[in-house]
Amino acid sequence: MALLEDFNTAVSKSKELAKRPSNEELLDLYALFKQATEGDVTGDRSGGFDFKAIAKFDAWAGKKGISKEDAMAHYVALMSKLQEAYS
Repeated sequence: MALLEDFNTAVSKSKELAKRPSNEELLDLYALFKQATEGDVTGDRSGGFDFKAIAKFDAWAGKKGISKEDAMAHYVALMSKLQEAYS
C-alpha cells in the first residue's frame, strides 16, 4: 500500500508546483495517471480539430500495456523530478 500512498501524495503535489511543466510533461503525467487509475485506453480517438483531446488520447495510448502499479511508480518518479525542477 505504500505505492498507492506515494501515488496519491504525488497527485496532490502535482497541483502545487510553483511553475507549470511543459506540455510534454503534462501529457506524460496525464497518461500515467489514466493508466494507473483506469488501465489501458478505451474508446475511439477524437477526430477533427480537437487537438488537445487527440494529444491526450495518443499519450495515454502510448502507455498501453503498462501495469497500474508500474504506471503509479513512473508517475511518482516523474513528479519527484518535476518537484526538484519546478519548486
